Amino acid sequence: MAAELSDRANALLRTLVESYIKDGQPVGSRALAKGSGLKLSPATVRNVMVDLEEAGLIISPHTSAGRVPTAKGYRFFVDSMVSAESMPIENAAVEALKRELDSDQPMNDLMSSASAMLSGVTSMASVVMVPSQANKSLKHVEFLALGDNRVLVILVTNDEEVRNHVIHTPRKFSTSDLQYISNYLNQTFVGHELPQMRDRIMSDMREARSDMDRLMRDATEMADQVLNATHQDNSEDCVITGQTNLMGYAELSNVDKLRQLFEAFNQKRDILHVLDQCLHTPGVQIFIGEESGYLPFDDMSVVTSTYERDGKILGVLGVIGPTRMEYNRVIPVVDITAKLISSALNQR
Repeated sequence: MAAELSDRANALLRTLVESYIKDGQPVGSRALAKGSGLKLSPATVRNVMVDLEEAGLIISPHTSAGRVPTAKGYRFFVDSMVSAESMPIENAAVEALKRELDSDQPMNDLMSSASAMLSGVTSMASVVMVPSQANKSLKHVEFLALGDNRVLVILVTNDEEVRNHVIHTPRKFSTSDLQYISNYLNQTFVGHELPQMRDRIMSDMREARSDMDRLMRDATEMADQVLNATHQDNSEDCVITGQTNLMGYAELSNVDKLRQLFEAFNQKRDILHVLDQCLHTPGVQIFIGEESGYLPFDDMSVVTSTYERDGKILGVLGVIGPTRMEYNRVIPVVDITAKLISSALNQR
């Protein structure tokens, strides 16, 4: 497509897209001729706009003689005229982002901070995928008797996240019993990823139950309770913030459209499917309009980037807003936020 457009058409399309992003108003031939800085007559500009319209890059709303970009036009603009590398973010802004993303925060707090920060900086909705259990391994586990056959379990994972669970046991355990159980689990499972640990415990419970002594059986049953509770806690697969920001955009003010969007945010499942598409491709990705494959986002754009630890992609974060977003501002913010999260995780 880029090769088919003349330099003049390229310049006019860029001017039109930038003008519409800024003002949200259809752009007429006279305004386009003046804004482009090219010495072209309005008639010449109109001829070029006809060519751009025939190429599907712009469209003329019924209520105006001016033109607005289509999703295809935005895609051309983003691909050929915008890149994260060419849009540096100010050092002061980077330092502010670093302060918000404290590497000592628990994992869920870190993800919540990133989501709130993205939403606040861009004035749009943000979404941050929380790393799955598949990326967490056991570092340490302790048990503390609470009375009434209740036991407090303190589970520490490799990302320094500490989870506390209270489980109910079929009998009372002494301090020495609980110490024995924790020693067994720490010696056997430290370094194992939690899903693998759970599979191993379930297998032990099925295949060797008759050969286990009583404390070993108790240890596997208690560990199963803990991992089941941890799995349920991990059901918060992503953090979404700033949905109400979208109500401030005129193009999203339709009540039915907003209802559809908010139902999508509440469901989360399909949003996670959109993010899942990004997990295997490092760096920034941009979905414009129907490219996301998700009906509620047909009039939206989604800008995402992956974050990682030790070279392994752990998740995706991004911003959701109207197609008329300031890509040259949003893209570098998403990009640097993902890099700062990666840095925070690697410092743990």
